[in-house]
Amino acid sequence: MKTALSIAGSDSSGGAGIQADLKTMTMNGVFAMTAITALTAQNTTGVQAIQETTPTFLAQQLDAVFTDIRPDAVKIGMVSSPELIRTIAQRLRFYHAENIVVDPVMVATSGSRLIRPEAVDTLTKELLPLALVVTPNIPEAELLSGRTIRDRAEMEAAAKAIGDVYGCAVLLKGGHSVQDANDLLYAGGTLQWFEGARIQNPNTHGTGCTLSSAIAANLAKGFSLPESVRRAKAYISGALAAMLDLGQGSGPMNHAWTLQGTFAEESD
Repeated sequence: MKTALSIAGSDSSGGAGIQADLKTMTMNGVFAMTAITALTAQNTTGVQAIQETTPTFLAQQLDAVFTDIRPDAVKIGMVSSPELIRTIAQRLRFYHAENIVVDPVMVATSGSRLIRPEAVDTLTKELLPLALVVTPNIPEAELLSGRTIRDRAEMEAAAKAIGDVYGCAVLLKGGHSVQDANDLLYAGGTLQWFEGARIQNPNTHGTGCTLSSAIAANLAKGFSLPESVRRAKAYISGALAAMLDLGQGSGPMNHAWTLQGTFAEESD
């Protein structure tokens, strides 16, 4: 069985972060492992508190995984401090990690900021050059590229700018009223659009975590980057179409782990 490692924060409500990554990777047919960067107190309405792990303990988690069950792919999500980012980058370089997917989690769906301002520069210098692919949403891509994104052409320009500067592929996710469910992959100097139907479901908490984890799982299984993106989009579209809503608050939550049927269709 292929293996994948999620390096991210814990979501106490189970809809995003480590919990979403574990569910998604499992449903996509790989053995999932974790290195937790932070504990959060959050639910469908927002993030109430964040407690970071220490750089030393994060390094110990990574050492424990790599020296016993080497991951075939690595997904990196919420990392809120420069010290933790540098620790991740150092250990991944040391172990020559492969198939690294960086989801530059900066702001939660609810609007809560999940990364310190000073950590953004460290993330771009330390992690993006190690990534096979980075998966920003529109606001994150604007921050990373220094460009305003309002339409399809500006998505293409921003993806090229990020990929060319940091030497990685870029999956720029639509949404935020820009191309909606259409995502753009810039890899190897080539632009490829992945069209998707807009699903009217307010339960979108954790969709970014789910997509990047599904990409990592499929990379671990040996699929190419474009095929991994296609399979991940099919998985998350099925998750959103299921319309499961367990939240009692006004905020959204996505429970992609319920998609056994989707997984069965996409698995080999």
